Amino acid sequence: MENKPPRPSSYLALAIISTILCCLPTGIVSIIYATKVNSTYEDGKYDEANKASKNAKIWGLASIGIALFGWIIYILIFGIAFLGAIGSAQ
Repeated sequence: MENKPPRPSSYLALAIISTILCCLPTGIVSIIYATKVNSTYEDGKYDEANKASKNAKIWGLASIGIALFGWIIYILIFGIAFLGAIGSAQ
């Protein structure tokens, strides 16, 4: 019997949620890596499965980070414009 290492997490839920709610391009990359984890693990390619798991996590978190950065910029731009409009109206 072969001694298998534990199956790495696929982070598929993170990938799907980050794709739907955050940033589509990086989320799709995360989904692609997440779907590779189980098949490569079952093929006995444990190092490749671990790399796919890490990449799925990194791309999922990158998607969330890009979305947060975009929202911060959005709030700053429109917040400053809104405050400027209020200041000029007085």
